[in-house]
Amino acid sequence: MSFRKAIRLACGFAGGSAVLVCAAVAADNHGYFGERCRFRKTLTALQAAQPAAWPTTNGWDYNWDKRDPSSMVNGKRKESAGDGGNPDGENNKPKATRYICLIRHSQYNLKGEGDKERILTPLGREQAELTGQRLAALGLKYNVLIHSSMTRATETANIISKYLPGVELVSCDLLREGAPIEPVPPVTHWKPEAVYHEDGARIEAAFRRYIHRADPKQKEDSYEIIVCHANVIRYFVCRALQFPPEGWLRMGLNNGSITWLTIRPNGRVALRSLGDSGFMPPDKLSRT
Repeated sequence: MSFRKAIRLACGFAGGSAVLVCAAVAADNHGYFGERCRFRKTLTALQAAQPAAWPTTNGWDYNWDKRDPSSMVNGKRKESAGDGGNPDGENNKPKATRYICLIRHSQYNLKGEGDKERILTPLGREQAELTGQRLAALGLKYNVLIHSSMTRATETANIISKYLPGVELVSCDLLREGAPIEPVPPVTHWKPEAVYHEDGARIEAAFRRYIHRADPKQKEDSYEIIVCHANVIRYFVCRALQFPPEGWLRMGLNNGSITWLTIRPNGRVALRSLGDSGFMPPDKLSRT
């Protein structure tokens, strides 16, 4: 068998396995020196292309929200239960799933002097109407509509609420826009460390208040809407998925888009959609 045929045969059976390719080389006693040199280069490339081994340790922190059932049990009761088990542990197990829709506010007037003047543009109002229609079309039983107290988020939430009659509106200062953490890679427009320090603490507090598994007393799955800002949403996504939060600025979100987080009773989190705006016509899309 020729040297080239041996290489092709080995790669065909092993899918590029370096071990079987070496066996093909050993079987070829009449190959040319040049072919052997080319083979060594091919072998090096094959070895470099092998996937890295997956880590053997579990990198997911199931107590990321400090609501794991084992951490909710009173310490003294836990010790007294001993090997007989702890009934409080069962009582503290969440049973419901939380579905959280994070909505970015619609387009607004960037030239406004302050927050009160940064109202929605005509396009922004159209976007909010489309988002409200989309949420209503999903046919879900929403439990609450929480929104940032900033003008653009409040206006967006008020328009959306027209399509969701009976859903409670709640305003929250913690959800206001800000700089959650210094991004990596760094940005060209510098911000003082104090800005990240102050905004970051507030936005982290908002994350802890709203992004967590269901309370053990919650019997049914819940669907909650939070209307806020791009920086807040991107930070929430990184934190909830246990990604490095410094990567928040690498994601982009359209105005009026829907980001959907699912939080299971066991603490697992899934990102169902990120910045979904496919329900809007192309001429209605913006990212301001």
